[in-house]
Amino acid sequence: MDPLFFIIFLGAIAVFIVLFFNFIPFGLWISAFAAGVRISFLTLLGMKLRRVTPSRIVNPLIKASKAGLDVSINKLEAHYLAGGNIDQVVDALIAAQRANIPLSFERAAAIDLAGRNVLEAVRMSVNPKVIETPMIAAIAKDGIELKTKARVTVRANIDRLVGGAGEATIIARVGEGIVTTVGSAVSHKDVLENPDLISRTVLNKGLDAGTAFEILSIDIADVDVGRNIGAQLQIDQSEADKRIAQAKAEERRAMAVAREQEMKAAVQEMRAKVVESEAQVPKAMAEALREGKISVMDYYNLQNLIADTQMRDMISRIGQTDTSKEKK
Repeated sequence: MDPLFFIIFLGAIAVFIVLFFNFIPFGLWISAFAAGVRISFLTLLGMKLRRVTPSRIVNPLIKASKAGLDVSINKLEAHYLAGGNIDQVVDALIAAQRANIPLSFERAAAIDLAGRNVLEAVRMSVNPKVIETPMIAAIAKDGIELKTKARVTVRANIDRLVGGAGEATIIARVGEGIVTTVGSAVSHKDVLENPDLISRTVLNKGLDAGTAFEILSIDIADVDVGRNIGAQLQIDQSEADKRIAQAKAEERRAMAVAREQEMKAAVQEMRAKVVESEAQVPKAMAEALREGKISVMDYYNLQNLIADTQMRDMISRIGQTDTSKEKK
C-alpha cells in the first residue's frame, strides 16, 4: 500500500471522528444508554441541525424515565422550541405523580407557556399558601370605622391556572367582602364581638370563581377601631350650616344697614322740609299782621303760649332726669 495513501486515509478517519464527536454528543448518548433511554445518533444529529441543545432534552428525558413517566422526546423538543422550560415541566410532572395529582404533559406545558410556574402550582396544591391582605378600612352603620386585616388560605387549582385570575383578584374580592359585611352591620360592636361573621360571610360569596386558586379558609387576623366617621360628618355638616347661617345673618345685617341709611335720608329730608316750613311762619305772621287778620295782642298771646309750653317741657325733662338719677 502506498504510504501517502495510508496517511491520507488515516487523516480522513481522524477528521471524521472529530466531526462525529463534535456534532454528536457521545458522552450524553452513553449517559442515556446507561439510564435505559434509547436515543439514536440520528436523533442527536437532528437536534444539532435544528439548533437544539441535546442536553436540555436528554437530561429531562432521563429524569422522567427514571421517575416512571411516559414522555416522548418529540414532545420535549417541541416544548423547548416553543420557548418552554422543560426542566420545570418535568419536575412538576414528577411532583404531581408523587402527590397523586392528575397532571398530563400537555396541561403542564400549557401552564408553563402561559407564563405561570407549574412546579410552584403543584407544590401549592400540596401545601396551601397563605395570602395576607393589607389593612382594609370599612364603616359600620353607626359611623364607626373598623380596620381589618385577613389571612386567606388558598390552594392552586391546576385546571384553572391557564386563564385564571391571580392573587391580586383574590385580595380585591376579599376586601370587597369585608367592606360589605362591616357596612351592613348595625353597630361596630357586633363585628368586634363576632369577627368570624366577616369570614363566614366572605367565604360564602364564592370569591374564588374564575381564579387560579381555591379558597380554603378566611381568617381575621386583626380588627382595630378607627375614626368616628359619623360624628365627623355631623361636625362638618354643622360647620356648613353655621357658615350658611352666618352668610344669611350678614345678608340681613347689610339689608338693615341699607334700611337704616334710607331712614336717615328720609328723616333728613323731613327735617329739611320742617325747617323750610318754619321759615315760612314769620313771613306768614307778618303777612297776617299787615292784612289785619290777627292783632298785635293775638301775636303776643301766641308768643306767651309758646314760651309757657317750652318752660313746661323743660320742667318735665328736669323731673325725668332727677328720677333717673335716684333710680341709679
